[in-house]
Amino acid sequence: MKQEYREYRTGQGVPVKGYYMCQSGEKAKLNKDEKFPACPVSGNETTWKHEHS
Repeated sequence: MKQEYREYRTGQGVPVKGYYMCQSGEKAKLNKDEKFPACPVSGNETTWKHEHS
């Protein structure tokens, strides 16, 4: 089964603790069960992707 890179929207629950990057390229460290925040740059809703390092 291949790993898919899901996008998460502002307000959704964080599925896995780790670093996420928003559409503006800003990174945030988020914990499991927190909610994805608005964009740190624009303050608007955004999408987040998990950083796989």
